[in-house]
Amino acid sequence: MSTDLSPLRLGFAGTPEFAVPALQALQAAHRICGVFTQPDRPAGRGQSLHAGPVKARAIELGLDVHQPASFKSPDVLELLRGMRLDALVVVAYGLILPPAVLAVPRLGCINIHASLLPRWRGAAPIQRALLAGDAKTGVTIMRMAAGLDTGPMLATREADIRPHDTAKTLHDRLAALGAELIVDTLNALERGHIREVPQPADGVTYAEKLHKAEALIDWGEDAERVLRQVRAFNPWPVAETRLNGAQLRIWNAELRDAELREADLADSRAPAIPGTVLAAADEGIDVACGHGSLRILRLQLAGRKPLDAREFIKAQPLHGARFAQA
Repeated sequence: MSTDLSPLRLGFAGTPEFAVPALQALQAAHRICGVFTQPDRPAGRGQSLHAGPVKARAIELGLDVHQPASFKSPDVLELLRGMRLDALVVVAYGLILPPAVLAVPRLGCINIHASLLPRWRGAAPIQRALLAGDAKTGVTIMRMAAGLDTGPMLATREADIRPHDTAKTLHDRLAALGAELIVDTLNALERGHIREVPQPADGVTYAEKLHKAEALIDWGEDAERVLRQVRAFNPWPVAETRLNGAQLRIWNAELRDAELREADLADSRAPAIPGTVLAAADEGIDVACGHGSLRILRLQLAGRKPLDAREFIKAQPLHGARFAQA
């Protein structure tokens, strides 16, 4: 949306890759007076300190970067007040903002959330939507309040969840969608063209933080459920099973062809034990589940690089093998 408004004075608080497109879009449209991001964290084998994606991009853009341990410090509050902000935009920042901070900017603190609120409040809305088999999701721009993702909604935009979406592909689409929507919303908010809508009490769900243990595959589950794990946990923590006691990560998969699945159901023989490899060919590795079967397309043994099924079975014959239960 083009605007004849004077650039707004903005603060930006964010940490991971999801927040980077919004940072870039706002920097191009308005004036960012300061970027707040979480302190550098140890990473890698050497556990040396690494900057997050927002910090790295902010430095490239020549923006001032601040990394307070929390927003509860009087010094941080004074810093914010000194910036004379029109709004503080918060995107996956990862730290709680106290009420005193929420009251500082003229237009308030505005958040981009990767779901259609009130569905999937909380830390992992993209992955939880995939795990639940939702057909659609989107982004919500909301005014921040004291509760967890409970503030009034300023704008929403829907996005279909496509059949082959993973957490990574959906993340990238929603990040771009949120970046576009936040610019439009701030311009409309400054003009007084926004009608705030309280979140309904019905339909509230919580997207709890991901845990590695959730990525362990139980082959006794329905094939559709296992596929949701594969999609939701790509790129982290990655769905996994065991092969001869070794970790085996499943990066990409699909349900077997519908005709093959119907043939399985019509087969009079006893169904294969869940986790059994039914077939291993260039097109994929078919594995029996509690109901139906899954075709693995890309996988990775511990300490090795991810391989397509065709390359994997050249070095690791699998027909008749059985993957371990979680």
